[in-house]
Amino acid sequence: MNAPVRTALISTAGHCKVACGFCFRADRAHGFLSTATYTRTLSRLKETGVEGICLTGGEPTHHPQLRQLVRLARQFGMSVSMVTSARTVTEVINLFEVAPLLANVSVSADSQGAMLLGRTNRTAASGIATLRAISAEMKILHVTCWRLGEAECQDLADLVSEAGVEAQFSPLVLDERSLHRDGKSVRDYLAQQRLDANVLGRHFNLSDRYRMYLGELRDLQLPAAGGERWPCRSATAYVSADGELRRCPYGQASVSVHAPRAAIKQFLTAPPQDRVTPDCAAICRSPATSDDQSASCAAPTRGRHDPTTPWTAL
Repeated sequence: MNAPVRTALISTAGHCKVACGFCFRADRAHGFLSTATYTRTLSRLKETGVEGICLTGGEPTHHPQLRQLVRLARQFGMSVSMVTSARTVTEVINLFEVAPLLANVSVSADSQGAMLLGRTNRTAASGIATLRAISAEMKILHVTCWRLGEAECQDLADLVSEAGVEAQFSPLVLDERSLHRDGKSVRDYLAQQRLDANVLGRHFNLSDRYRMYLGELRDLQLPAAGGERWPCRSATAYVSADGELRRCPYGQASVSVHAPRAAIKQFLTAPPQDRVTPDCAAICRSPATSDDQSASCAAPTRGRHDPTTPWTAL
């Protein structure tokens, strides 16, 4: 089934200073998304029924017109979310200024194993500090997981519980080149994902959807003989910093936001031409309802804390 596009992931820059070793950015270039291209993007997306956008990187807080980007989207009647790695004083100040206008803010963090592998310093504690410094309708700590330990998971649960924010987990996704570089086989890599899920499950109530997500990633990494990857099912489009509109960040088919209205509408309403890969499955977000599996390629789990209940993965 062709899921109608209702949201869009918009890259605010073609570069990122964080430079994670496991980064799966689909495109890289210099320069920021221009406000002219962005305004054109919003207009065309709105005409095709898009209701909300998510600003992503590079790093959104580095964009010199970040507040204008947020206000423009709201003027088009769209909800605005953001994914950020903001940690420095300047980044947090920039985020603080726009956070009240955002539907949700997701701050990225890495487990200790992921930081070691990716050569990052995005700790969960520093991510929580950023979330504490802002006021937003919904605040989420997104943790990329690799080689989790019991003590680390307990500390993470305590941190998130005390801050009263949501938690979102994704397994670290490595491509074939990264696996070869780190001397890992695909089977060892998938086994580590399962071990990490088991550790998480002892500290968080993981949903069946998360287990299914890991199963989909396994099927993509180790396809059955004669098996064929399924078509893209995402209800979220992607717009690069230079204005190329795709059904998936990793998609081959695209159309410029400067193309005629009819061409853009046709592109977004026609069945997707691309098929799901491990990279795109890793960033595809979960649908609004657990039974609407046609709306996403795969579904990372999300957890919400309620003082009266245990941790629950939605």
